[in-house]
Order: sequence, then structure tokens, then C-alpha cells
Amino acid sequence: MSSSAFEIKVSIIIPVKRISKYINESITHIFNLDYDHFEILILPDNGDLSEIKFPPEKLNGKVKVIPTGSLGPAKKRDIGAKQAKGEILAFLDDDAYPRKDWLTSALRHFDNPEISAVGGPGVTPKEDSFWQRVSGAVYLSPLGGGNCDRYWPGNRCYFIDDWPSANLLVRKEDFGKAGGFNSQYWPGDDTKLCLDLIHKLNKKIIYDPNVFVWHHRRSGFFKHLKQVGRYGLHRGYFAKKYPESSFKIKYFIPSLFLLFLFFGLILYPHNFVLRSLFLIGLSIYGIGLIYSFVIILSRERNILVSLLALPYIFFTHLVYGFQFLRSFLFARELKSKLRA
Repeated sequence: MSSSAFEIKVSIIIPVKRISKYINESITHIFNLDYDHFEILILPDNGDLSEIKFPPEKLNGKVKVIPTGSLGPAKKRDIGAKQAKGEILAFLDDDAYPRKDWLTSALRHFDNPEISAVGGPGVTPKEDSFWQRVSGAVYLSPLGGGNCDRYWPGNRCYFIDDWPSANLLVRKEDFGKAGGFNSQYWPGDDTKLCLDLIHKLNKKIIYDPNVFVWHHRRSGFFKHLKQVGRYGLHRGYFAKKYPESSFKIKYFIPSLFLLFLFFGLILYPHNFVLRSLFLIGLSIYGIGLIYSFVIILSRERNILVSLLALPYIFFTHLVYGFQFLRSFLFARELKSKLRA
């Protein structure tokens, strides 16, 4: 990283519904970063700070709490960006915390004026509960997570056209020119921002595996599926509204699998050829699950977590595929919903 990069001020923006144990965890890790020219903007619904475990003198004037009322995460991020004093806006989810070299790894890319944003992986912490780890394990194989580099550090830097705001750093100037997050959408606000940075401003977004955060997962099966369904719903809508980044075959695959199962089960008893094709398709899917198990086990190092991730993957495909298809075919408009 060049000497000028060490002079860049970073505004770390964290939208929250309320102050929680995760925020205290995140603050602890942020203050242990190997880069200290930053401020932290926390945006809860109200101004009750009783849950912050740090006395003011330990926060060194670097933490600012901005009560927003009951707003969605995208709108909170926009408010934080307007009050930010840094040249770089570093967006974190409220249940994520950074590795020590998070900012130094990211800031070196901003020496290139063509780079507008930097994203990195969000890895499930080892201290997460058993079922949180199962939820996170779903995304550790291509069959479950599509782009596994979002959830496990890849082995190289490369350009991307979409990245989640759980771990995304953006030039403040470019963020303003792009119009910020589109607060009508959540989730999906980050997809719209990335699209605007690339196509409106003709800038680039880069993935760096060393821009690393830990990201807690959903703690139960139905919470996991609820989150997955929300992603499918918005991606299906974006596939027709913003095809530049979302009309891609990888997003349609769970819906195609759902249709394959539906029609296969209907036609199974009536035609030998179709029955054979259906069984071949199921066999290929089964091989994919076995391959996923091997990959997950190599990363998770826990047999039971790896095994239970397989039914999670199956139902993830069904729920995502259904919601994607429903939104792609029928949704005329989507609006942000607050997190339950």
C-alpha cells in the first residue's frame, strides 16, 4: 500500500435495528485493526446506548451513534454516508466483524482511480453455534452458494459486477455520484449500487480475498430458508429489471431444478424414457451433493455439519427457486421490508 493510502480516512458504516452483542464484538475487532484512521457510524432505530459495553473514553471519539427511527438497512446506510467524514465508506452488516488487516488490504486498491469499490469474503466464525455453522456450510460449495468466494476466501483478486454490502468498501465521491443505495430494495440494494457504479460511472469493482470479515449466520432451519427466500425473491425481480447484472443462468438454476422435480414427479409413472431421464437427473444431482460434502468437509472440518448441510442445500434450492420464479414471472414491483 502506498504512503498516501495510509492518510485516507475510512468511515465504517453499520446499520442496526438495535444495539446488540454483535456490535460490541465488531467494535472490539475494529479497534484491533492494523489501520487506525477511521470512524465508526452505528445507525440503530433509537438512541438507547445502554448495551454498548465500552465507556466513552475507550472509544476515542471515533464512534458515533446516529438514531434513525424504524428504517430499512439501505436507508440507514444512505444516512450514514451523508454524515461520513471519510473518503472511503466501509459497509459492514451488524453481525459481521473484520480481520486485523481488513482495511490495509482494501485501501491499496484505491490507489487505482478506476477502482470504485472493493469487496471480500464473509466467513462463518468458528464460534458460531452448530446450526449457524450448518447454515453457513451451505454456501461453501458451488452447488449451494454459487460464488463460494463470497463465503470463503478465494485464491486471487478479480473484477466483479455485484457484491453484498456485508463487506463492501466504496469511494464516497462515487457513492454520491451513483445516488447511493436504492432504499426501495432490501435485500438487493447492493446489487443496484454495484450496477450503477459500473454502468453509470464506468468504474470497476474488485474482489480481494484478503478483505476479510467474519459473518455470523442464521441460527435455525426456517430462519435460513426465510433469508434464502428473500434473496430469491429480489434476484428474480432484478433478473428482469436489471438484466445487466442479474439475468444470468446461475440465478435461474434453482428454479429450473424445481421445475425438473415438479414435472418429473408428474410424468414419472407414464413414460419409460422420461422416467429414465428423471432418474439420471436425480443421480447427477446426488453426485453434486456428494461433491459438495467433500468440499464442505475440507473447509468446515466437521462431518456432522457437512452432512446436515446437504438437506439444507436441497431445501435452499427449492425455496430460492420458487421465490425467484414467482418474482420473475409475476412481481411488478418490490419494496424493502424491515428485518424481523
